[in-house]
Amino acid sequence: MNSYLRTITKEEPFKLCFVCLGNICRSPTAEGLFIHKVKEAGLENFFYIDSAGTAAYHVGEPANSKSQTTANKHGIYLPSKARRFEYVDLEEFDLVLAMDSENFLNLRHLDTSGRFTDKIKMMRDFDPKPEDGSVPDPYYGGQEGFENVFQILNRSCETLLNELKEHIVE
Repeated sequence: MNSYLRTITKEEPFKLCFVCLGNICRSPTAEGLFIHKVKEAGLENFFYIDSAGTAAYHVGEPANSKSQTTANKHGIYLPSKARRFEYVDLEEFDLVLAMDSENFLNLRHLDTSGRFTDKIKMMRDFDPKPEDGSVPDPYYGGQEGFENVFQILNRSCETLLNELKEHIVE
């Protein structure tokens, strides 16, 4: 069993944070998708869902307009405002999901004591088609890059939710 897994109840919701570099493209899309899937399943009381960036470039900004356009096309709302991931988040969250190896390493470097290693994972660990293991950064690409990221995150969020649902106790 993965060490980040635990019994999930309404009294102790499972807390997860999706993390990319600036918190305006990939991680807000993952956050919005996961919120949507949790609501569709009627499980919103069992989860606390957030996103953050390892850099502070866009703090306070909404998701990138191309991310929003892509998500909206699929009926997904992206509620996040960019924020920087902090050390205290490692203590707070049950699972921290990095979008690529650079952000994964940034998160691991934040964990100087190694106490939280087991809860820092790659998002594509949950993708049935993980390819190179990274969710590509669509920021400098065209709209098709944002659609590709959406599809990767949609698959990954579905697999992740299915795994976590097995640990919910009502």
